[in-house]
Amino acid sequence: MAKLSIAGLPTITNHLFFTPFIPIVPSFKTHPFSTNATVTRYIAMAATPQPHPSLHVSGGALDSFLPAFKTLGRPYDPYPLVGSNPHIETIFASLLRSIPDVRFRRECFRTKDNGTVALDWVAGDDRSLSPGSPTLILLPGLTGGSGDSYVRHMLVRARRKGWRVVVFNSRGCGNSPVTTPQFYSASFLGDIGEVVAHVSSRYPDANLYAAGWSLGANILVRYLAQESDSCLLSGAVSLCNPFNLVIADEDFRKGFNIVYDKALSSSLRKIFKRHALLFEEMNGEYNIPAAANCTSIREFDEALTRVSFGFKSVDEYYQKSSSSDSIKHVTTPLLCIQAANDPIAPARGIPHEDIKENSNCMLIVTPEGGHLGWLAGNDAPFGAPWTDPVVMDFLEHLERTKSISVSYSSKSEKNMHTLPATVK
Repeated sequence: MAKLSIAGLPTITNHLFFTPFIPIVPSFKTHPFSTNATVTRYIAMAATPQPHPSLHVSGGALDSFLPAFKTLGRPYDPYPLVGSNPHIETIFASLLRSIPDVRFRRECFRTKDNGTVALDWVAGDDRSLSPGSPTLILLPGLTGGSGDSYVRHMLVRARRKGWRVVVFNSRGCGNSPVTTPQFYSASFLGDIGEVVAHVSSRYPDANLYAAGWSLGANILVRYLAQESDSCLLSGAVSLCNPFNLVIADEDFRKGFNIVYDKALSSSLRKIFKRHALLFEEMNGEYNIPAAANCTSIREFDEALTRVSFGFKSVDEYYQKSSSSDSIKHVTTPLLCIQAANDPIAPARGIPHEDIKENSNCMLIVTPEGGHLGWLAGNDAPFGAPWTDPVVMDFLEHLERTKSISVSYSSKSEKNMHTLPATVK
């Protein structure tokens, strides 16, 4: 039977643009470490193509990041028929999008509180990739994991570019084990912090990046804000982020969205029932029967999640776990991609003003796309989402910039070490 995976949702029912370059112009500067020497620097300034009017593109980092993208000058053309309705697109992508075949090597990572998350690495990468290859952590949506089609398509694209990729399966997701009476939540940043530190220590010579979808995106943005200037990530991408969980909860209980709500709560019930024995002797306000029989995400969060993470009510949990309030504190380069008609991550929850005022952030809003759909571009409707090449354009731009920066820094240090002792 076909399986519908909307951020982990269980079963329910052209032309190329080339970046033109302005001729190289010499710029004469005096080297800071010489008295009379003159150093000539050649600067190639790329003329930045403007995004197509079908896309809403904004952000404080717009001028810095826009030159990175090769496809934003093209119109966003949703695939005929299936791309005309957000619900049809969301369900079509989940049911019928191809699932690339990937062999994983699983690492069960034990956290400081004795919990467990499953890290799925691409088998054979340690033999075929250098220790300095850029590394990308993928964070799926609610109840999602490394088996989801959108995760695998992104993984395959990054892998073809020579990137090392690891999927972060949260507690209980992707058939990962649960070893303590606590799952994960939108508020809990302990696991992502430990995973990022673990991956960074394993590959200390590699630049580290992350991309998250839906709830995974919300967690990722909150982590960036929490870490601020101490963040170990060199860049991040947030896709179909609900941002404001209060607004998302309101919309989730309306109209056709109730179908998604019931399906996701069914998935949560299945995960919970597999590990219910861990929770049977828990004291306090836990309502174990209600969690085991929930018919909505809100019921599950009221019975279990908000109690596990110390919130007085489910409304307080949603309010304090929203990443919309985190954008202003993000200092890591961040690309946010949203769909204007996303039924699960409402466009009215996007923190437009904070993104515009943050010099590290850029936002792309497509007119259509549904939730985790984005059936547009050369690979539509069965292949990779429209977002995948955009994400890689951004990440590769950051990696090139980082490499140039490191190279220049190394040369500067070398020059400093060869200075005469009389220079102060």
